[in-house]
Amino acid sequence: MPVLLQSFIVNGALISLAILIHYEMLRLLSVLIPKLPTRHRLKVVTGLLGALTAHVVEIWMFGIGYYFLIDLGQFGTLAGNYNHSILDSVYFSFASYTSLGLGDIYPTEYLRFLAGLETLTGLVLITWTASFMYIEMQKFWDDR
Repeated sequence: MPVLLQSFIVNGALISLAILIHYEMLRLLSVLIPKLPTRHRLKVVTGLLGALTAHVVEIWMFGIGYYFLIDLGQFGTLAGNYNHSILDSVYFSFASYTSLGLGDIYPTEYLRFLAGLETLTGLVLITWTASFMYIEMQKFWDDR
């Protein structure tokens, strides 16, 4: 199977899994938050912590993906200040997912496409979280 096709499959799987994780976390939070026996503002904080947890899990998932794709050797590597550690891979993933893009580590070959798609996915999922939290804050912001 050509490397380009393999790259599309892996990229699609990682993005699909990130969307699934995010959907399930926001769905769980939408059910859990109203049932919490706590002050309304603490419900908002719970929503934020849950959403941040989902983002961190997704970032780690992409970082682990980079790490193993590099090990396979045919998809490219992360260059620059990269020591081929899982933490360097996750650090690069944090920079990509959040669109921070520090530039001290950069992707080569087919990993460039995954990095771009991760940035787009992060943008969409962060925006989804913002919309979700806006709705939750409207429900629970006032002390009652």
